[in-house]
Amino acid sequence: MASTSKASRFFELADQREVAFCQSINRAVRFRAALGYFRLVSRLGDGWFWYVLILSTPFLYPVSGPGLALLMALTGLTCTLAYKLLKRWLIRERPFISFPAINCGTPPLDRYSFPSGHTLHAVCFQMMLALAEPTLALLVLPFTLSVAASRVILGLHYPSDVLAGALIGGLIGYAAMKLVFADFVMLFGSSV
Repeated sequence: MASTSKASRFFELADQREVAFCQSINRAVRFRAALGYFRLVSRLGDGWFWYVLILSTPFLYPVSGPGLALLMALTGLTCTLAYKLLKRWLIRERPFISFPAINCGTPPLDRYSFPSGHTLHAVCFQMMLALAEPTLALLVLPFTLSVAASRVILGLHYPSDVLAGALIGGLIGYAAMKLVFADFVMLFGSSV
């Protein structure tokens, strides 16, 4: 309980420092096109984009794709556990809850803000693709960046939530690739 109260005090200070920046970025939801785009990106970032990409990878890359797809699926589950545990333990309210001047552009999937699970997954998968299939990673990069931006623009996260999600996701993706990717390709890859 002591760590939660320390986290709460830290987040109260951080929230006050970030709120003006959040409000200025959140103003983008006033524009119908921006709101529509970032809502779509957010919805696809709920998992749909990644599910399609994971299922497509074995067909796009017959040698490395099956192992990469399985590793991405398992790593995605790891990411989900990590961000859910952190959110439950650290308990940071979302910007639109703490500051009514910030508009909620789309309903959140859960209550708490830190870290951004959408960003965590997006950067994890981006890192994995960058290490395994750099050309595909370049094609996916605009989506990953849009997911990260959508979290603040839609009033769902503070910039520090997004940065923490990116850091954690990047580390998880990098570790997965460096520790087990070669083994997965050997076990699950098909020979051409």
